[in-house]
Amino acid sequence: MRPPSLLLDDGTRRLGCWESATRTLRLSAKLVHEHPWQIVIEVLRHEMAHQYVDEVLQVRDETAHGPAFRKVCAERSIDGRAVGTPSVPDEMSGIMRKIEGLLALAESENEHEAKLAMSTAHRLLRKHNIRLANSSEPYGFQQVGQVRGRTSAHEKILAGILGQHFFVQPIWVVAYDSNKDVRGRVLELCGRPENLDIAAHVHGFMLETCDSLWRAHKKRFGITSNRDRRRFLQGVMIGFNERLNGEARDCEERGLVWVGDAGLDDWVGNRYPHIRSGRRTRMRMTEAWRAGRSAGQKVVWRKPVSSKKRGIRGLLGG
Repeated sequence: MRPPSLLLDDGTRRLGCWESATRTLRLSAKLVHEHPWQIVIEVLRHEMAHQYVDEVLQVRDETAHGPAFRKVCAERSIDGRAVGTPSVPDEMSGIMRKIEGLLALAESENEHEAKLAMSTAHRLLRKHNIRLANSSEPYGFQQVGQVRGRTSAHEKILAGILGQHFFVQPIWVVAYDSNKDVRGRVLELCGRPENLDIAAHVHGFMLETCDSLWRAHKKRFGITSNRDRRRFLQGVMIGFNERLNGEARDCEERGLVWVGDAGLDDWVGNRYPHIRSGRRTRMRMTEAWRAGRSAGQKVVWRKPVSSKKRGIRGLLGG
């Protein structure tokens, strides 16, 4: 496509529009200034789909959101709805309510009871996703964490944990924080809405837990510097992953074998057709790393899933 003229419009109530006669792609100034940057990008992609249908396919005998437009959006995992702002449902699904109830039990001081609640929640989540693997339930995305120029190793490990155990696909994407004028990368999770909620919860919970465990470790051993902090946090993530591997083996022994979600693979492939693999994370197994690993092996999910602190929830795709 030929680049159009881009215009920020202060007077429009629409989030964006494509004007064929003037070859102008308009975006609402309010959208750009008041919404997360990824939502701005999603609206831009939506309007670019209109431009593609108009100038490349030259389909002009259908409505704006007619069959040709919907097909272009479906093939590229673009939200094809006329309303472009994201919506986050206030009511939890049945699966979310059950898992939240189990996580509340995981607050128990009784270690056996807490572990049992976590295991049951993990088993319920796997059973739910096996049932939905070939369904037409929609996919979406959610960005979590902060936009940064450099990503720490323990956050990369955590992204892998979410992809391996929580039925989402994590991707580090180029991002921009318009409030801080910072460019960098941010973690984007792709998957079904309920999985995005749970994975976002685990992401925030584990980052908070890592910092809490490090502070406790420093206090216990009288450590005054943060020299070993990075290695300790890496160890926590490795230990937590080992615990989840044990949960996964238990599920498989019960016949709950997860073989993947081909629909999600296709949806992500359409959204990001040129995905590149990053470098493998190297770790030195120091005493701090081993201490973090031991602490991570004891971590149990806690806190309600339906926290008001959410990442950026994106538009849902069909």
